[in-house]
Amino acid sequence: MKVQRPLYALLALALLAGCTTTVPRTDTSAPAKPTTNPYAKATWSALPAVSDADLQAGYTAWRSACTRLKSDATWGPVCTKAPAANASANDIRTFLQSSLDVYALRAGGHKADGLITGYYEPVYAGSLTRTATANVPVYGVPTDMVTVQLDSLYPELKGKRLRGRVEGRVLKPYDDAATISAKGAKAPVLAWLTHPMDLQFLQIQGSGRIRLNDGRQLRIAYADQNGHPYRPIGRWLVEQGELKKEDVTMDAIRQWAETHPARVPELLASNPSYVFFTEGPAGDEGPRGSLNVPLTAGYSVAVDRTVVPLGSLLWLSTTRPDGSPVVRPVAAQDTGGAIAGEVRADLYWGTGDAAGKLAGDMKQKGNLWMLWPKGTPLPTPNATP
Repeated sequence: MKVQRPLYALLALALLAGCTTTVPRTDTSAPAKPTTNPYAKATWSALPAVSDADLQAGYTAWRSACTRLKSDATWGPVCTKAPAANASANDIRTFLQSSLDVYALRAGGHKADGLITGYYEPVYAGSLTRTATANVPVYGVPTDMVTVQLDSLYPELKGKRLRGRVEGRVLKPYDDAATISAKGAKAPVLAWLTHPMDLQFLQIQGSGRIRLNDGRQLRIAYADQNGHPYRPIGRWLVEQGELKKEDVTMDAIRQWAETHPARVPELLASNPSYVFFTEGPAGDEGPRGSLNVPLTAGYSVAVDRTVVPLGSLLWLSTTRPDGSPVVRPVAAQDTGGAIAGEVRADLYWGTGDAAGKLAGDMKQKGNLWMLWPKGTPLPTPNATP
């Protein structure tokens, strides 16, 4: 059903909806979208050196998406020529250098340093049925939520969508997170968690696993969102004077919540965005990102797709929170509402508590180079994919 509304009404409601289809993955505010050319031509010799192991692992992560990219005008021809995943480092290096040009990513056309954060696939205790301890619902997509692709009415709004509920003959914004938490949603319940902070972090990460009492794990993945803007709960804690900006990590937020249980609803209500999930495929492979291929721990990143098209190969130079270097090729296979800007990436670290600790502490300075097919026009920054 298409709901015909005046343009001014559509634009007002569009302010509630994002153009990405994935949930934000960090508690950092999004920088402004690029307004200048972010691509500075560079040479292969300008890239920091990586080990053969990192070169092969990063290449394999990128090549894993070639089945999805075989019809892509930019990456399909490159994938056709790509050596096998088990090729030697020398063969991979020769292929990359003969097929791809190097462009340093620059913020504002000149700034090389950017922000590298991390995300992961959490594992939380839960149940398929409601119990005295597992009483926080993980909702599927509501049956009464309507999604409207705005470019079906107005081409100038390409990539924009709005979500709402039809009441009578009026399309109204869908409930915000506080309302859903208080009143529930007309949606299937996929599972029940034991703490509301687990649900919030699950929504921030965009996917995860629920550990059941019998030892099985239920995988869930992002399905949709309520259309309200994402606001970092870490920012709210800073605004309230509860944490310093430089101290905001997932561990710090959870510790604050455990110390102030009565204020947790207030904390969660500061973020009106609410994510709905679907059951994901069983197995040990990584969760699927926006490119719909399994993510590779340490070698898949979420990017701003208005700067770096999904499927691209990047060269990353940053550090872990302990200062040890991370220099490697990485595959742009995911997006997130908080991942915005020219020199910006969110590095996927894997599944479980160790990956979560690493991801939660990642707020590192870093540099990025985009490897782009020779003879292919560069992307147009700010263009909605």
